[in-house]
Amino acid sequence: MEIVELKVEMVCVHEKRLRKCLSKLKGIEKVEVDANCQKVVVTGYIHKNKILKAVRRGGLKADFWSAQNELLNAYVSATYTSFRFNPFNLF
Repeated sequence: MEIVELKVEMVCVHEKRLRKCLSKLKGIEKVEVDANCQKVVVTGYIHKNKILKAVRRGGLKADFWSAQNELLNAYVSATYTSFRFNPFNLF
């Protein structure tokens, strides 16, 4: 069994398209989508290049997830959580 992590540029509308592309492939056991991180985790008995090719054929920009993506995601989430809007603190 192989676990493939992909970085897919998408919005909520593209999740249906992604699942439709992956449903055509045989050997996929589970698909997990994290739209906030734009991360897709596919578990199954299929080669990772076939998964990437199917997603790209569906019209989505995709690449394999890397450690660099983890660092960027951690930086962005830390930055946005520190800039919370407080309406009572004007100065």
